[in-house]
Amino acid sequence: QVHLVESGGGLVQAGGSLRLSCAASGRAVNSYGMGWFRQAPGKDREFVAAIMGRVGSTYYTDSVKGRFTISRDNAKNTVYLQMNSLKPEDTAVYYCAAQYGSVRYQEVSGYTFWGQGTQVTVSS
Repeated sequence: QVHLVESGGGLVQAGGSLRLSCAASGRAVNSYGMGWFRQAPGKDREFVAAIMGRVGSTYYTDSVKGRFTISRDNAKNTVYLQMNSLKPEDTAVYYCAAQYGSVRYQEVSGYTFWGQGTQVTVSS
């Protein structure tokens, strides 16, 4: 069991940056596959980034490659999403997710544990 709490969302102008945090209680984050997803109004929840395994392999959806970076701090049991060069189309509620064991990292159904979400709004 793991409890996830996101923070760091807010309102930012296009081209700006935000860093989202996902604090996990329970098992160490490096024992889980951890993902970030987002959901814009009227749209399905979509994969953004993931960090997997003790090696920390990272994966990104194409639209954020080169702009977003997922990382983790094992000592703080926290996963981060650094978001740079933000665009209005990045506006969404961002969710942190965790799954122990094998993970279909791009799929919503691949994760058991979810945070409550944090709103990111990018103005043009």
